[in-house]
Amino acid sequence: MRTLVLGVGNPLMSDDGVGQRLLAELASLPPPLTGVDYVDAGTLSFLLLPRIEDCTALLVLDAARLGGAPGEFREFSGADMDEFLKSTSCSVHEVGMRDLLDAARLTETLPARRALVGVQPDRVAWGDTLSPPVAAAVPAAVALARGILERWQRDVAP
Repeated sequence: MRTLVLGVGNPLMSDDGVGQRLLAELASLPPPLTGVDYVDAGTLSFLLLPRIEDCTALLVLDAARLGGAPGEFREFSGADMDEFLKSTSCSVHEVGMRDLLDAARLTETLPARRALVGVQPDRVAWGDTLSPPVAAAVPAAVALARGILERWQRDVAP
């Protein structure tokens, strides 16, 4: 199983950088997980499509408009992820994850295993640090993401 983990966002826009922060902390957790590639996806681009087409599982880490309190985080998996991404207000990026997944769907390479860990931002404005509530949520959101990866690996173990 080839798993792709994408950290999405702009670290120069305060809480929009939470995806990269989650990615860095997740990638540094011991022990390393085999078959997992960690990629800083920035603010997304269709250049990521070949990476998505080549994976069998996809985990996305991003700031997301959840409609909750700053720092709230949530997992969306499979069809629930697809449904959440249909919302026009779920992402703060122009080219969204929905666009990339739609392109993968058109080429029939959409990973069957896919999940999004989204964190509700407090502020998306110029700044290179996370707001206190979003920074406080990072350890638990990383634990959630690691749990997803470990579950996927257990599910395909011989």
